[in-house]
Amino acid sequence: MKSIILISAVAVLVSCKGDPDVRGIQSPEEVQVRQPDTVPPSIEERAEDLKDRGYQTFVYEDDGEKHLMQQYFLVLLKSGKNRSQDSATAAELQKQHMAHLNRMASEGYMSLAGPMGNDGEIRGIAVYNTPTLEVADSLAKMDPMVKAGRLEVEIHPWWAAKGGKLE
Repeated sequence: MKSIILISAVAVLVSCKGDPDVRGIQSPEEVQVRQPDTVPPSIEERAEDLKDRGYQTFVYEDDGEKHLMQQYFLVLLKSGKNRSQDSATAAELQKQHMAHLNRMASEGYMSLAGPMGNDGEIRGIAVYNTPTLEVADSLAKMDPMVKAGRLEVEIHPWWAAKGGKLE
């Protein structure tokens, strides 16, 4: 029995030794660079896709270059009527507020957010990437700071070029 196992093992080793591609891995020389199988969608196709998902868009041309504009929602985070929380509660609300903003960004609902540089009525802004004002309003009001009354939201439709960057 031992001799059968030993002979089988030797046979497997000998048969594999001559084939460098036993595991199906190609050598660097054998690898072929492939181009993507798809062509990126045109601006018009992107606009149509967004429209199908409920977003408002339009395409305009400037000096021969086409731009896709999309409606976003600018959320002004304003001082709320209930700012009397003790420091520990305010700190916990701030932590929850930041978690909410991070979640909105990671789930693709928010494109931009940040605090204002002064101590005025407007405490911060957020730009929501949602199909409707109602969706942006609902998501903004889920913020624990808003629920606690420490912040209030004011929302305005805002247009920007799709894929634009702040630099």
